[in-house]
This record gives sequence, C-alpha cells and structure tokens, in this order.
Amino acid sequence: MDLNHLQTFRAVACDLNGQMRGKRLPAISASKLDQGGVRLPYSVLNVDIWGSDIEDSPLVFESGDADGMALPTERGPVPMPWLENPSAMVPMSLYHDDGTSYEGDPRHALGAVLARYQARGWTVQAATEMEFYLVDDSDEALTPPINPLSNRRINSHAILSMRQLDAFDGFFTALYDACALMDIPAQSTISEAGLGQYEIDILHADAMRAADNAWLFKTLVKGLARRHGMAATFMAKPFGDDAGNGMHVHFSVLDADGNNVFNDGTDTGTPLLQQAVAGCLNAAHGSTLLFAPHANSYDRLVPGAHAPTGISWAYDNRTALVRIPGGAPVARRIEHRVSGGDINPYLTLAAILGAALAGIEDGATPPAPITGNAYDQDLPQLAPDWQSALTAFETDPFMARILPGEVIRNLCYTKRQEIRRIDALPVEDRWKVYLETV
Repeated sequence: MDLNHLQTFRAVACDLNGQMRGKRLPAISASKLDQGGVRLPYSVLNVDIWGSDIEDSPLVFESGDADGMALPTERGPVPMPWLENPSAMVPMSLYHDDGTSYEGDPRHALGAVLARYQARGWTVQAATEMEFYLVDDSDEALTPPINPLSNRRINSHAILSMRQLDAFDGFFTALYDACALMDIPAQSTISEAGLGQYEIDILHADAMRAADNAWLFKTLVKGLARRHGMAATFMAKPFGDDAGNGMHVHFSVLDADGNNVFNDGTDTGTPLLQQAVAGCLNAAHGSTLLFAPHANSYDRLVPGAHAPTGISWAYDNRTALVRIPGGAPVARRIEHRVSGGDINPYLTLAAILGAALAGIEDGATPPAPITGNAYDQDLPQLAPDWQSALTAFETDPFMARILPGEVIRNLCYTKRQEIRRIDALPVEDRWKVYLETV
C-alpha cells in the first residue's frame, strides 16, 4: 500500500496486553520507516491496560526509560477502513540500536518460537476462530444490540440463525469488504450462543501472519462496529449469564517438502502429534495467565461453561482442552480451545506453539485421550484464579523455556498493577475498562 497519497499514517506496535501503541505521522515520514526513524520507549510495550506506566517497572527506573528503534514488520502498511478519513497503519516491532530484537516485544517472542521450528526445517500453519459480541454500551450496564431491522433489542438466543445474521447484514458486509482490503482471510460467520454473539473463522496461514490477522481483526471489528452505531467486544465474559468469547487456535506443522508431520494416513496421527499434544498439556497450567489475562477472563473460565478448565485431550471432543478434529488425515491438526477472546494473539500463539515444540523436544507422552464429557471427570486443572495464574506463570519452568525472561518479568509487573487497580473498582464498573481494550 502506497502511503504517499495520504496526509498521515500510524506506526503501531503491539504491547503486552495486545493493544496498539505508536504514533500518528505525516506521510513524508514514510521514507524514514526502514531507517529507524520511528523511536518508541521500551516501556510503552509494558504499560497497563489503561495505558499507564508501571509504577515499579525496572524498564523505567533502571534504563532511564530509554527508547528503542521501531521498524516495520513484513506485514507492511494496511488500510484502516473503520476511519472516516483515508489512512493506514504500519505494524512495527521494537529493536535495539544495534539491530537486535527487543525481547520484551510480544511479536518477537512468537518469532523466536517459530525460529526454533524453522531450525528443524519446519513451518507452522495456524488458524483462529474469533468470537465477539455486538453490544449497546450507551447506558451504565451493557445490553444486547438493537436489531437494525426491527429497531427492537435482541432478546432471544439464535444459535446458527440466518435471520439474526441477516439483520446485521450492513455491518457484516462492510466487515468482509474491510477484511479484503486489509488482506485478512475471513471465512465463515455464524451466530453464536450468546445474545448478539458471533464467530468468524480466519483462514489458516503462516503462524506469524495468523497472529497478525487476529490482532488486526480485533481492531477492525471494534472500530467498524462504532461506525454502525454499536460497540463490539472480545471480552471473555461480557454478560455473566451468557456464553463467553473464546479464540480457538488450530495448527499443523509442515516439513521442508510441505508434508504435514502430524499425518500418518490414519485418524490417530503420528508420534509427533502425540508429543505435541503432551507438550500443550504439560504447559497448560503455567500458561493460564496468557489464555486468561484479565479479571473478566475468570468469569468465563469456570467448569461447565463451555470453556475447558480440565487439562485433557481427545479426538473430536469439544469438551477437551486440546482437540484433534476429524476429517481427512492430510489435514490432521491440533485445536487448542482454552483461550479467551481477550488475549494477546502473539503471546497466546507463542505459548501454544512453544509448548507443542517442548513436547516434541522431550519426546513426551500424553495421557490417554478422554472420552465423554471432560467436565464430569477428575482432571488436573488450569490455574483457578487470576493471582494463582500469575504465580504459576512466573515460576513455571515451561514458561522459561518458551518465552524470553523479559516478557515474563514485564508481564508480571503489568498484571500486578492491573490486579491492584481492578480490585479498587466496583465490580459493576469493570466492564468499562475491558470493553474495547482487549
């Protein structure tokens, strides 16, 4: 995309909470992007969910809040179709002045995991299922949106309803058009279980591009909903008595010849598949904070609420945390089902793919796959609450194998501040913090 015809563009990087941080720049600055002309404080990727500096962060006090060099990612400029005036954003990653990657950048964390696959001659293909709600936030409590055809508020569940999809045809038509402009391969849309809840599948791609797609898609959906007189949210649990939002991740691994290393021509899959599953299960407890990063996340992550909490795997069983979908063996893949819609896509994919690779490196063996309802079985569990998840993440040896120490340290600082500040808010006001930030 040519930036020269625009008045301004945005240079943006992803912080640890998955939010966009950066600068609005005149088009003349585009020529300096590849030369390190955009500089950002390292600490900006480690602000809290409100965008505030971390009070006791060593990034500020030890380094003097130094700047890093922001450089464009391979994604390149993308349009911003939700804005009234034509503009574009350029996704960036943060580097030191000597050209080495800044380890506190979540996109680099995923890149480091993928580099380990590449060292084996492998590439990872990944896809995401993105769930979100359309909501009315014009009052002091969230409510379902107004049906544009009837001008009445949605008041009944409509799983896989074409009528409810068609009622919001203007929004979804604009969304598909915008996805095409942004090169986000949106696939099927369904009306989900919640009032005003929808799911859109994003087609599989190289894992880094899949993470980019998820990150950009969340920003697009929220921005476009506002242009249609609504809000959209990826909060894990916008309504306490309704379904939560998840982001399921599917992935497979290809060798240098393009062959799926999980495929042995049977429904069972290869030993490498079993090892990858074992790695995902072994790291699940310590990864809980990445799958459920906010206070609201734990309203979704409760037994029996269609979000797996027991650490198990199964063939074609949606109650398990890790599912091996059916279908042709050539497409054999792993589906990781626990993440909320409120996650940072780069950190989530880094945790999942890093855990799978750790299982392969260890030659790990998973327990027997479960049958029946996982919620009725005595299984090891994810961390049960936010504080427990933070402690597990900080101390788990699998996390130290998967993520850079700077990401682990900084995310813990960020989450401790978020916990303190959220605890000081009335419960009924907490949705206002998360509605469009996650």
